[in-house]
Amino acid sequence: MIDIATYVVSDIHGEYELFIRLLEAIHLKETDTLYVLGDILDRGSHPIQIILKLMEMPNVVCLTGNHELMALECLEFLIQEITEISIEKVDEKMLENLVTWQYNGSKSTIDEFRALSREMQYEVIEFIKDFMIYEELTVNGRDYLLVHGGLGNYYPGKDMEEYSLKELIWDRAEYDIQYFEDTYVVDIHRHRELWEIQDRAMYTERIIILRLTVVVIEAMDVWLQFVWIQGRNIMLRKIRGKVEK
Repeated sequence: MIDIATYVVSDIHGEYELFIRLLEAIHLKETDTLYVLGDILDRGSHPIQIILKLMEMPNVVCLTGNHELMALECLEFLIQEITEISIEKVDEKMLENLVTWQYNGSKSTIDEFRALSREMQYEVIEFIKDFMIYEELTVNGRDYLLVHGGLGNYYPGKDMEEYSLKELIWDRAEYDIQYFEDTYVVDIHRHRELWEIQDRAMYTERIIILRLTVVVIEAMDVWLQFVWIQGRNIMLRKIRGKVEK
């Protein structure tokens, strides 16, 4: 029997060394699948280094986060030659995008991106463009919906294809709503701490929130989370129960 595991990680935000430690901690194999639910870029020192690492990993599936969306809106403009024509293209919307991205920690991404060759810059952009918006999968008989944000403007029966980018990437899940009867929503775009909501019924039943975490997708009662605390060791928690170290 082949030992196959499915992992989910989110919000790496340029923390390359932590990401490598994480891969070592879970002993990721070629037969495993690692889902990255967005926000690889910005803030930390080496976001592009992480992108280059992911480009070498065929068993990784990346989803778009709001930081990737901001980057794509700006990077193609930034690699143009600075000419009168390109300057004229700096309309109010582009300026707004650039300012918003800068406010959200774009400097490390831009610095590393500019150090790449022009050919590699285009490869990085095309790689990010191929990120999925959401993913539906089944593991051990359970159905999961992986998404960076929430299901904005939700109403019963709303098809996934009806959601806008904003609703799936920027909006946040409502933890008092049961979105699906038999599908677990795994989302990360939430600023509340994990342990503040882990005992809420809706969290343990139908919505799993990740932030700087990696999760082994197994039966719900034996889920293990490697929770990364920046600058500290891994904290191991058990979803149902009080075990942690």
